[in-house]
Amino acid sequence: MAEIHPAQRVAVLADAQNLYHSSHSLHSQNVDYAELLDATVDGRELVRAIAYVIRADSPQEESFFEALRDIGFEAKIKDIKTFGDGSKKADWDVGISLDAVTLAEKVDTVVLCTGDGDFSRLCHHLRHEGVRVEVFGFRASTADELIAAADDFTDMGERAESVLL
Repeated sequence: MAEIHPAQRVAVLADAQNLYHSSHSLHSQNVDYAELLDATVDGRELVRAIAYVIRADSPQEESFFEALRDIGFEAKIKDIKTFGDGSKKADWDVGISLDAVTLAEKVDTVVLCTGDGDFSRLCHHLRHEGVRVEVFGFRASTADELIAAADDFTDMGERAESVLL
């Protein structure tokens, strides 16, 4: 796999739902997306940064979406679905995977900001295609299979003072 170098082209894909739940359950804090973007890019050439968010009709979410855009993320927004039995569902797994596969032709590295083990197969595919895969997540809530499938894992819990608000 490609080693890190300044001319490396990077795409950052942030699973905001996963990061939110992990940062709140483990640290009772929010993610500092500006610091996260700086840490993931690490001086390399940013091709695209996408934050995948869920619209849940909370009062402050529109300002959060706008703040993501101001930081440099493209905010992809999905409405939460409520089913007849009252259950709710919203996730971006397929959307993140499709974007990662599409971007793989244009970048050297894909950085996945999530702890969701469902992305381990995506990591294997990207690496097979010659793309370096880095994962940023909270170790305590990141699936072992995701860590094993990536070229590199960064524990956001060890960087809590810089990546959390």
